[in-house]
Amino acid sequence: MTDEQMPSLADLMDGDEEGLSDVDYVAARVAEATTPGFHSGFMCLVGRPNAGKSTLTNALVGSKIAISSSKPQTTRHVIRGVVSTAQAQLVLIDTPGLHKPRTLLGERLNDLVFDTWSQVDVIGVCLPSNQRIGPGDAYLVSQIAELAHRPTLIALATKSDLVSSGRMAEHLASITELEQQTGVTFAEIVPCSALEGSQVDEVRDIVIGLLPEGPAYYPDGEITDEPTETLVAELIREAALEDLRDELPHSVAVEIVEMGNREGRPQDRPLLDVVANIVVERNSQKGILIGAKGSHIREVGTRARSHISALLGTPVHLDLQVKVLEDWQSDPRYLNRLGF
Repeated sequence: MTDEQMPSLADLMDGDEEGLSDVDYVAARVAEATTPGFHSGFMCLVGRPNAGKSTLTNALVGSKIAISSSKPQTTRHVIRGVVSTAQAQLVLIDTPGLHKPRTLLGERLNDLVFDTWSQVDVIGVCLPSNQRIGPGDAYLVSQIAELAHRPTLIALATKSDLVSSGRMAEHLASITELEQQTGVTFAEIVPCSALEGSQVDEVRDIVIGLLPEGPAYYPDGEITDEPTETLVAELIREAALEDLRDELPHSVAVEIVEMGNREGRPQDRPLLDVVANIVVERNSQKGILIGAKGSHIREVGTRARSHISALLGTPVHLDLQVKVLEDWQSDPRYLNRLGF
């Protein structure tokens, strides 16, 4: 079946067959769209902050679709990346990290995580090789173990480039102990390094081997279903987070005010105009983000323009403003406005 013939989820739900329930109807249409021997499904990566989840997502997809940072709770949206081969399609879902919520935003992000876990086929638990496995890892895996529908689990010993072979052997033994402690069984345990590309292809092939037969959910060549505005906003937020410390990173959000190609430009010399607000919770945070005589906001703009241009393949003019929305993380109106 060609991409043009492939029904969307909306198509699948639009219509009925006499005597079939909605669920049976969808199942029948999906089966009709499935090529024998073709495997497809969904996977999410989980782990402590800075475990390498977003970096591995980008490495598997082959393009930067998820922002990465050493700051906790960097990921706030569910980002879907698509990995396609001749015989399979893997949809990677990069989720926020599970954490103890202190705000309404934190509660909503945790709900999003649990909802995603219950719907995927495979969960990859990222356990960085350069860190000891601790109570946080055990808690995370135990929460997955309690799911009514538990996906297939694999353990990913990320950041393998940072450790010796001896330390890696210790780490793999600790992962086995984690299985015994939490009562789960990992289908595979795979050392990998997203930064160097070591064993990334092996991770992809192992996960694909665990997927059921199914249709291609996305056209060949598509790497994400995220709206361009969302990706641009996330790249701006990543640039803003780079030099920030303490609690300020949690208070930063980005909203796109306006985005579009500048009129009157030659077709071979396009320019994308982006107007965006960087949102913080207090006036003191606004001053930090702007910096002395605007020095920090200029650095943010320079970094963000570079990443946006690389992603979209076009020059970018970026107009950034810093806006204060008091305690936006705990205000339902502001959360809804900012897309949470």
